[in-house]
Amino acid sequence: MSEKILIVDDEKEITDLISLYLQNENYTVYAFYDPLEAWKLAETEELDLAILDVMMPKMDGFKLCQKIRENHNYPIIMLTAKEEETDKITGLTLGADDYMTKPFRPLELIARVKAQLRRYKKYNQTAPSEDSQIIVHGSLMLNSLTHECTLDEKPLSLTPTEFTILYVLCQKKGQVISAEELFHAVWGEEYFSKSNNTITVHIRHLREKMNDSFEDPKYIKTVWGCGYKIEG
Repeated sequence: MSEKILIVDDEKEITDLISLYLQNENYTVYAFYDPLEAWKLAETEELDLAILDVMMPKMDGFKLCQKIRENHNYPIIMLTAKEEETDKITGLTLGADDYMTKPFRPLELIARVKAQLRRYKKYNQTAPSEDSQIIVHGSLMLNSLTHECTLDEKPLSLTPTEFTILYVLCQKKGQVISAEELFHAVWGEEYFSKSNNTITVHIRHLREKMNDSFEDPKYIKTVWGCGYKIEG
């Protein structure tokens, strides 16, 4: 069964072009020019990934991303016409997993879609749970098979990207993991300097959800000039 992908962009030419490329890869595509209509579908249809434009009338991509994140954890890729870091940081903070700046190459977007879906499926298998797939660190527990994370026995709602970053850090607890290694583990792509800020935003968001302080973190520690680690 092919994965279901939602595309929302009020620019018809871009929406239709992305749809064509995705359909050529045998994905089931739901394309909308109206974000309100897209939200109606997102509430009822089980999707695997969403591609959202930032600047749209009626409801911008940030708001739509936020609404989707209230009930769903599938990957979200934001499309922005701006080079401004604030747009990208806002999207990531609201729960987006990746972003692309217009104009972009359709084949690059398809590569990002495939990478996000691979990772999402990897951490959302329905096979029976095995001890090797569960990581326990103090009061923190992560299950890669069910994509469940609890802290102090309370569930933490994490995006696929946040879950992967935390899982990788816990897998290698006690070791310093560079931003480059984290980026490669999450996106499976070559690291480039502007991506360092992407990791930083996700780490900050994780700390906020875990009520962990930046100055004296209990869980995710920053090793300046080197990367991040969770103490063993």
